[in-house]
Amino acid sequence: MKVIDTTIPDVKIIESAVFGDERGFFMETWNQQKFEELVTGKPTKFVQDNHSKSKKGILRGLHYQTENTQGKLVRVVSGEVFDVAVDIRKGSPTFGQWVGVYLSAENKRQLWVPEGFAHGFYVISKEAEFVYKCTDYYNAKNEASIKWDDEILNIKWPLNGHIPLLSEKDMNALSFEQSPKVDA
Repeated sequence: MKVIDTTIPDVKIIESAVFGDERGFFMETWNQQKFEELVTGKPTKFVQDNHSKSKKGILRGLHYQTENTQGKLVRVVSGEVFDVAVDIRKGSPTFGQWVGVYLSAENKRQLWVPEGFAHGFYVISKEAEFVYKCTDYYNAKNEASIKWDDEILNIKWPLNGHIPLLSEKDMNALSFEQSPKVDA
């Protein structure tokens, strides 16, 4: 497992060793001991796995929970997305900063998005299947969304002139300034 730092020290790109030949490939996508040693530096427990499929041009996010905050280990098993993590932890030295990473079935990268971050992704390929592990359970009562195109955050989504397709929830998301933040 290779861990790559991003501009936000707590957000990490993970590259697993891939063993392949003409028959296909094998890779270890999860190892508790290595993850805690190389990524979080502390005990980390995942309680829920999610899998979504989206068509080209879909933008999901920026989502988070104000209570029962979730760390997410995300990857793409089919297609390609531009994945974004935004630090919303009050008092954090990187508060309001974001990291964007291309994740695809081809590059097999994973992204660790720690607790206290808003998360979203934009589908670049014809369609994409996105899977992720969560450190806490989904809690609709504590769910919040930040506008994907918030002017303060100024995320550089690779839209190439297209208008993203959004859910009603994401169309009604709050600005970064209006949105509730979480404790660091």
